[in-house]
Amino acid sequence: MRKPSPPWGRGLGEGDFTNPSLHHGSLTMSFTTPLILSGPLRQPHQMLADQEYGGHSSIHDDAMAEKLGFRAGPIEGPTHFSLFPPLLAQIWGQAWYERGCLSSHYLNMVIEGEEVQAFAEVPPAGATSTRVWAQKADGTPVLEASASIGPDFSPTLLEKRMADLRPPEKLLILEDLHVGMTGAVDERVRMEPDQHMGALYPFSLNQKLAVITETSPWYFDPASSPWGRAIIPLEMISVLAEYSSRQAAFPVKGPAVGLFADQEIRLIDGPLFVGEDYIIRREIAALAESRRTESYWVRTRIFDSTGKKQVAEMLLNHATLKHSYAGYAEAG
Repeated sequence: MRKPSPPWGRGLGEGDFTNPSLHHGSLTMSFTTPLILSGPLRQPHQMLADQEYGGHSSIHDDAMAEKLGFRAGPIEGPTHFSLFPPLLAQIWGQAWYERGCLSSHYLNMVIEGEEVQAFAEVPPAGATSTRVWAQKADGTPVLEASASIGPDFSPTLLEKRMADLRPPEKLLILEDLHVGMTGAVDERVRMEPDQHMGALYPFSLNQKLAVITETSPWYFDPASSPWGRAIIPLEMISVLAEYSSRQAAFPVKGPAVGLFADQEIRLIDGPLFVGEDYIIRREIAALAESRRTESYWVRTRIFDSTGKKQVAEMLLNHATLKHSYAGYAEAG
């Protein structure tokens, strides 16, 4: 396992997460110039080449990606979420890990070997939201996002995007879904360090930590964690939330290939802990259509083991590629 950097990120300074000079320096108070934090360029790793769902390979498989018109299997979007905690902890401190929210619209795919860099605008003192983004070394945008901190979250980027959705004219792959539909069962999940996360995520937390773009001892060393327990990295909350998603039994027709188009992870009473039991409940939050895709937005609520206290939430837009479904053009 690669030697961890401090949890506040490389090159951002040690000590208290929140750097007072970001807001209160005698010189900066004289200007209204927007300031931007940036992380280093990183090369994220592709770990989903062997992903399988619905009995077939996913878009992360090179052969499947090329068949669908992409140059190679892309790295999964939430992989890039790991770039942001060092920046956002610099702005909001430890509270970011307890009630932070990252709300992202994915813009362009990243192939293994490409470099990605994260940026965050420094908000005014006391502000609870800011703009963040990631881009490739050549400036190609990877994602745009809002970052915020609760408990009174500002309207997030995805809340605004959902509000602007137009009802789909006609759905085929998703015609049996409706807004408000809930998952078939309460799903019970946990994430152990060496637990293989299944066909959707054919790796363990420890395997991810060996290559994660920004690491922290908090992810694997309970003694270093302020909470006395190892915490689940932000990008791995996505894995936890999707690990048991088949149990929801949403009637999506297939086989068809999809991708993540929009994703929000919100901590309500965090962080989430390694080796902790959680209960997941899902609901269809929205349905949409574009020229190339049919999309279903799923709101995944994560509760403690009693099922009474919600601790986190994920909003995910599954964009299903129309041309990957056999006979779509003829049926339309």
